[in-house]
Formats: sequence, C-alpha cells, structure tokens
Amino acid sequence: MGKKVWLNGGLVDRENAAISVFDHGVLYGDGVFEGIRFYERKVFKLDEHIDRLFNSAKIIMLDIPVSKEELKQAILLTCRESGLDNGYVRPVVTRGTGPLGLAPWKCSNPSVFIIADTIQLYPAEHYRNGMPIVTVPTRRNISEAVNPMIKSLNYLNNILAKIEAKTAGVEEALMLNQEGYVAECTGDNIFIIRKGVIYTPPVYAGALPGITMSTVAELAAGMGVNLIDKLFTRAEIYTADECFLTGTAAEVVPVISLDGRVIGDGKPGAITRKLVERFQEYARANGTPIG
Repeated sequence: MGKKVWLNGGLVDRENAAISVFDHGVLYGDGVFEGIRFYERKVFKLDEHIDRLFNSAKIIMLDIPVSKEELKQAILLTCRESGLDNGYVRPVVTRGTGPLGLAPWKCSNPSVFIIADTIQLYPAEHYRNGMPIVTVPTRRNISEAVNPMIKSLNYLNNILAKIEAKTAGVEEALMLNQEGYVAECTGDNIFIIRKGVIYTPPVYAGALPGITMSTVAELAAGMGVNLIDKLFTRAEIYTADECFLTGTAAEVVPVISLDGRVIGDGKPGAITRKLVERFQEYARANGTPIG
C-alpha cells in the first residue's frame, strides 16, 4: 500500500490524512470524485478523467481550488509516491467545511485529496469464465434528481443496489431506469452483442458516460464491429449472444447470465474475449508516464 496521500496541496502520511467532520462531503456527500487506473507506471486516460471531474464539479456548482494542470501533477506525484507500478488513483473534491445545514454557500475551502492504492473489483475467475448478475429493485437516479452524469460522493443508490446483489449471491447488479429500460450496473456500463453488433444504453437512459466505455468503442471499431447506443430491456439481455461490462475499476468483464437466464452458451463470447484482450494490451501501452 502507498504510504502517502495528497491532501490540500501536499503529501501527508496516510494516518494523518484527515478532513473535518464538518466538511459537507462527510455530512451530506457533497462532492465529486474520479477513479483512474495506472498500468506499468502510466496513468490511463488521465486528461479525460480530469475533464470529467471538472464537469461533475461544474454541474453541482463546486469550484475546484486547483487548476487542471495542478491536479494532473498532483495525481502523478501521488502515483509515484505509492511505489506501485500498477494501481488505482482516486482524486476527490469535497464542498469543504461549513455549519450544520445544507447551504453550500456557507462552506469555505473545498478539500482536495488523492489516494493511490490497489483495487480488484471482481474475482479473477470472473474475467476468465464470466460472471452472473441479477436485476435489483433499486432504480438508477433520474436525471432530474442527481443526474447520473455527475460522479458524486452521494453513491447511496449504487450501494443499495450492490447490497441487493450480494444478498442474491452475486457480485454485481443490473439497474433499470424509471421507465424499466436497462441503465447500467452499480459501477459499470453494460453492453450486449447480437449478430455481431454491440449495443449499450444511451446516456439519457441513466448511464454515466464511461471512459473505459469510449475506449472499448474505439477498439471495437478497430475490429470492424459496430457499437450502437440503443434503449433495451432485460429481455434483450436474456436473448443476447454475449454480454459484458466496462468500468475503470472493472476494466472489461464478461457476463454469462442475468436473473438465472444463461446468455449465449454460458461462456464469454468471441467478441468479448477479443475486447478483453485488446483492452489489456491498449491500456498497458498508452498513458501519461508517472515519472
């Protein structure tokens, strides 16, 4: 584990990395974050993640007290200090300290901290053999509430869905939107493949615009495979030829069943296997060197 955390301008020991209990990020989940991978001492899609962090902050009217370039250098420094060649780095921005009560305009000095560590979202065998998932009752937030485009610290609906999946004996949950269409999983975008074409729910269905998702779209295009945004229901997953998930922490992971219905032949399909392989190659060959 890395021994340092970047906090409000510099590195501190992990045990001293603390923010106030009056910070509205703690009290109300008022803040934003990103999760970023680094492979072979290169940070993958760093600029894209920083852009998305600033976009999330803009939507909730949170002023990040450092520039994009300053944050970029802080992330690279934190990765270097971690001593890891491969890992996961999480920049977080909170609203800052303030009095009890919701009023964000009474908060001062937003907190910025960056953690670099290791992460493994799913067991290794799921990447080889695929994994089962279930649909859960908890729905994806509607855009008129906490817009799914905001990667905020308020992750309760995802957490509830994750608990429901665990209660059902699986690692991941499929979340529907209020109209009953497929949105995404608790932390991953979802894709199905039918007759050689890949489909994924559009952003307006309640999906976060995933950075791994966009990478997979590029890799699929390079394979001559079309990827189309499309509304679909659970039934279309049940009857799909293949299914997989993508996310920064998850990377690319095959799905072999939903709600007890076997997808395809119950094994990771040919296109999915190729995308898993190509993503691993691409991610390790590209990125911003941590120095």
